[in-house]
Amino acid sequence: MARDVLTLGQVRIHSGGVTREEAMKEAADILQAAGAVTERYFDAMQQREQTVSTFMGNGLAIPHGTNETKDEILESALSVVRYDGGVDWDGEQVNFVVGIAGKGDEHLDILSQIAILFSDEDEVAKLAAAQTPDELFALVSAAGV
Repeated sequence: MARDVLTLGQVRIHSGGVTREEAMKEAADILQAAGAVTERYFDAMQQREQTVSTFMGNGLAIPHGTNETKDEILESALSVVRYDGGVDWDGEQVNFVVGIAGKGDEHLDILSQIAILFSDEDEVAKLAAAQTPDELFALVSAAGV
């Protein structure tokens, strides 16, 4: 990939909680601000969520668009937002919302790296303990994402 899919500006920590829709909107807004997606990507995320939940377990949700909405993706990028107050994701407790935009087949690589990172409970505990976006960014980056 020509550029980093994750930069410090795409990582945030919130002390409170939000609704699933607000969390998805923030993920889409971060990706749009990074120049990775069009303003229609939030709608694409909502379409995906209506057909299949993007809740992955271990407090992680990975909202992303549908295959039919790939035209809304301009570049591959990630957003990583931690909500310490939690997000009710269709009855599941989510603390990490990782928005994914993958150009071509790159989203499969990105998804697998995120899945590996969040399948390790020790790593998730470190991510949850990070005090600043800088620390959170460093941990995610160190995982090869």
